[in-house]
Amino acid sequence: MRVSELLRGANLADREAELLLLHVLKRERSWLFAHSDAVLATDVIEQFNSLVARRGRGIPIAYLVGEREFWSLPLTVSPAVLIPRPDTELLVMWASAIARTEHWQSVLDLGTGSGAIALALASELPGCVMTAVDNSVAALGVAKNNGRRLKLAVEWIQSNWFSALERRQWPLIVSNPPYIRADDPHLTQGDLPSEPVGALVGGQDGLECIRAIVHGSLDHLVPNGCLLLEHGYDQADQVRQLMSEVGFSEVESRCDLAGHERVTGGRLR
Repeated sequence: MRVSELLRGANLADREAELLLLHVLKRERSWLFAHSDAVLATDVIEQFNSLVARRGRGIPIAYLVGEREFWSLPLTVSPAVLIPRPDTELLVMWASAIARTEHWQSVLDLGTGSGAIALALASELPGCVMTAVDNSVAALGVAKNNGRRLKLAVEWIQSNWFSALERRQWPLIVSNPPYIRADDPHLTQGDLPSEPVGALVGGQDGLECIRAIVHGSLDHLVPNGCLLLEHGYDQADQVRQLMSEVGFSEVESRCDLAGHERVTGGRLR
């Protein structure tokens, strides 16, 4: 069977079918344009069809190919971690800008998952000491592997938020914590049913983890340090109120490309 015939018969979106075939062939996308009439070996067709069937059962493309790009970094992903999403790059942009302006030399990433935020910041801030924590041993394994593969230095620590960090303090703390409500219907849609629920659900109202981070950060930020949090598209008012109530100033939210307030931050005076 030829490449073009196999892709047409996959009953998937064109881009998804192409990604799965390129994964099997271990080729770059440019290869498809010059080889659409190439005849494929039987084992390639079988592997491709197996992946197509798994995709049909709802397994995310990122888990099938084992990789997702974030901040131009190719990150290994698995069902142990949340799939990195473009919205989170807003958090990286804001954090890197603040760190440069303030000349800060250390950053803490809470709930690192695949290590996406920590590794993106490590790539943007040479010389900055990155610390990243996650409560999941499996997630930390994925993150550590990404760090080794990308040759980016990060201190990885297993911790339930701040619990294992003793009295350590940082000038900048960032996090993309679980923030989806337990009864949110989106949990049954798209890729979410396949992703780790512990990385998605933030309690009944979606704010349980955000509250823990906001309150815990009071003991782990240096004076005038900043906390930046990603949250749901409709949670900015509540997060701003939470941060203001415990003593943060200069509290503001920034919008993603869709115009939703997606990241909120403030300074601890």
